[in-house]
Amino acid sequence: MPVEFISAINVNPANEVNDLADPRIDVAYLRRYARILEDGGFDYTLVPYGSSGHDPFTVATAVTQATDRLKPIVALRPNTVYPTVAAKALATLDQLSNGRAVVHFIAGGSDHEQAREGDRLTKSERYARQEEYIRILRRVWSEDAPFDHAGEYYSFEDFVSRVKPVNGTIPISVGGSSDDAYSQGGALADIFGLWGEPLADTRHQIGRVADAARVAGRADTPRTWVTFRPIIAPTEELAWQRAHEILAILERRSAAANGLWVQKRRSSDPENIGSQRLLEIASRKDVHDRALWTPTATATGAQGASTALVGTPETVAAAILDYVDLGADLISIRGYDNLNDAIDYGRHVIPLVRQELAHREATGRRGEVVAQPPLDEVERARELTGVAG
Repeated sequence: MPVEFISAINVNPANEVNDLADPRIDVAYLRRYARILEDGGFDYTLVPYGSSGHDPFTVATAVTQATDRLKPIVALRPNTVYPTVAAKALATLDQLSNGRAVVHFIAGGSDHEQAREGDRLTKSERYARQEEYIRILRRVWSEDAPFDHAGEYYSFEDFVSRVKPVNGTIPISVGGSSDDAYSQGGALADIFGLWGEPLADTRHQIGRVADAARVAGRADTPRTWVTFRPIIAPTEELAWQRAHEILAILERRSAAANGLWVQKRRSSDPENIGSQRLLEIASRKDVHDRALWTPTATATGAQGASTALVGTPETVAAAILDYVDLGADLISIRGYDNLNDAIDYGRHVIPLVRQELAHREATGRRGEVVAQPPLDEVERARELTGVAG
C-alpha cells in the first residue's frame, strides 16, 4: 500500500502555543479544519480521547459529514464503552462515512487518568482486557447469529448486531512501547502506532512487532504508524529559530502548570514506557539523525507524541522518507500552530514526499529527488541557533 498521512482533528482554534482556552466546539472551525486536511492530502485524522475531552465518536461523525475521503481514527479506551456498544457505534460510523472508520485502542498509560473514570486495573490487566475487547469486536462484526461470551472482563448472552461495517470489518490500531503492547499489536492489530524516535530505535520497535506477529502465527505484519511534530520554515535558520520560540512557550506553559520551572520538574517519571523512552532519548542529545529534535519532549514531560522534525520542507520531507525506508506505512504529522501548520504541510511537505515516492515507483529505484540544503547549511543553522547535534 502507498504511504499515507495522518493528522489530528481540532474542534476550535485553541492549541499548544496560543492563549486561547475555550473548550467549546466551534462547528464552523471544525468543518473548515477537516476540509483543509482533506484538501491538503491527509488520508486520516486522529480523533483523540481524554477523560475531560469531547466524545470522539460524535466528533468523528461530524468529520465524516464535512469530508468525502478523510478517514477518522477514533481513539478508544476499553474502560469507557462496553465492547458490544462500541462495535455497533463504530459500524454505524462506518456506514455513515461509506467505510472510512478506523479505531485506535488506548490501554491507558496513567493510573491517575484511568481512575478519573473509575478504571483501577493494573497496566497488565488493562492490556488483557483490551485483548478480550478487540476479539469481541471482530466477532460482533463477523458473526450473523447470536452468540454468548464469558470472559475475564466481559460476559453476555445471545448477542447479535445487525449493524455491520461496510467492508466486513474496521481497521484496528494498537500503540505502545511495552512488551504487552508489542505482543498484542503483533498478534491482533492492523496498524501499530509508534512515537517519533531515532531511526535505530524505530527500526528496533518495528522488529519487535514483526517478531510478535510471527510468534502469533500471522503471515503478515501490522502497518507501522509513526508520529512527529514538524516545525518548518523557508530556511534552516528560520526553522530553528521558530523551533526555539515554540520550545520557550512549551517550557513556560509547563512551568506554570506544575508550579516550578520545567528543568527542575522531575519529581517522578511518567508511568508509560513510551514517555520514558522519549525522555531517555532526549537525554542523549537534542538532535538525532537528519532532523529529529527532542527538547519538546523534555519540555512537556513527553506527555504524548512530542518529538519534532525541524528544517525546511525539503529537510523534513527527506527525514520522513528515512522512516518510510525503515518500513513506516503511515506518517502522522501535526504541528503546534495546528491550522496553519496543517495548511503548510499540505502545501509544502506532503507533495514532496509523494513526489519522491512516485519517482521511485516510476523508475524502479530509490533515490532522493527532494532537493535538500547542503549539510553545512543545516549545521550552520543549528550553530547559529544554539542547537546541539
